Amino acid sequence: MSDGPRLPGVEGEDDEDRIVCHVDADCFYAACERLRDPELRGEPLVVGMGYEAGATNGAVATASYEAREFGVESAQAISTALERLPRRAAFEDGAFDDPDLERGDTGYYRPVDMEYYESVAADVREILHDCADVVREVSIDEAYLDVTERTAWEVADGFARHVKDRIRREVGVTVSVGVAPTMSTAKIASDFDKPDGLTVVEPGDVRGFLAPLAVDLLHGVGPVTARELREMGLETAGDVAAADPEPLVDRFGERGRELYDRARGEDDRRVEPKGDPKSFSRESAFADPVEAPTPKYELIETLAAAVADRARREGALYRTIGVKAVTPPYDVNTRERSLPGPIDDPDLVDRIARDLFTEFENAPVRKLGVRVANLEFATADQASLESWERDADGIGTDSDAVSADDGSDGGPDSDRGDRPAGQSSLADFR
Repeated sequence: MSDGPRLPGVEGEDDEDRIVCHVDADCFYAACERLRDPELRGEPLVVGMGYEAGATNGAVATASYEAREFGVESAQAISTALERLPRRAAFEDGAFDDPDLERGDTGYYRPVDMEYYESVAADVREILHDCADVVREVSIDEAYLDVTERTAWEVADGFARHVKDRIRREVGVTVSVGVAPTMSTAKIASDFDKPDGLTVVEPGDVRGFLAPLAVDLLHGVGPVTARELREMGLETAGDVAAADPEPLVDRFGERGRELYDRARGEDDRRVEPKGDPKSFSRESAFADPVEAPTPKYELIETLAAAVADRARREGALYRTIGVKAVTPPYDVNTRERSLPGPIDDPDLVDRIARDLFTEFENAPVRKLGVRVANLEFATADQASLESWERDADGIGTDSDAVSADDGSDGGPDSDRGDRPAGQSSLADFR
């Protein structure tokens, strides 16, 4: 039984009645761009590469739902996207001779900005880890949550809605959530009512929910497999569930047995993290950009205490401490400093975070973050800076022990150096 909070009166669930949530952000890259530029809301928006002047090829990374109405799709050649949805900027510059082309038939194009998207994703992940005891992060925009110890089937709808509302309110993006007793059904459920969807499939309803779905919608079935299933006369998940599994195994190998099981709602996989986390972070945004130093340092103190407390609760030592300052319009600046060895020292986290933030103390700041990284999970006695000063040869004062080098090695796994402004890696605040 988890020590985490759960609803009053909820007892432990049987293993077969696990409650799994699949959380999937809706058009995530486009949603991030709309956070940065609210004027893009409701407009056809394409995020990709290759549409810039002089570019000859590229692909669509994400198309908003408005853009999809024009036939623009993810992974589509950017040239095709531009044919179906001309650029709004080019239209307003008078670059088109077509008298029938109207402004409403054009859309906005934005380049991929993974550093910014990762920053937004970090905010979402923080909420997910707060709402569930076990989280499996699948990609930048989706994750599985095991919330068996946090809720019950009678109120699972309200719990999932709470997760959705927190993400919308605190981050500003929408997610679709599927709730089911298995990972594969939860995944299908999250896609069932997009965008901004919420679908709950209780244990006794799994077979009935899956049966009418086209085989394309089964978890793990792509266009090629769907075509082969149809060639076998199997059009729906119900057809697959009722079929003799042996021809499926003959056609697809062991994957055929998996398709048969998933169509019947059988999936014994457990939600498990992909390994120990590489870092812990805590972030918070101001309602409006703040210039005065005092409220910013007060927030850093709060965030530093929270992230150090989480590291201690997780039994993690850390050897890198970092801060993030987001300045208007949405410029992400990170700084970090490395220590001679892994420690557990909340006071030091606070001191270094304040020191790293000094250059931004008079700048307008929209959001702040504090991070500890290069984690080690050990059962040995927790270390502190003072113990490293006692035990390590050649280590002098506090300032010597935590001084940064010139930042020449700023990769995500680096143990040294402050990364220059604007050069944080995609692993920052993961």
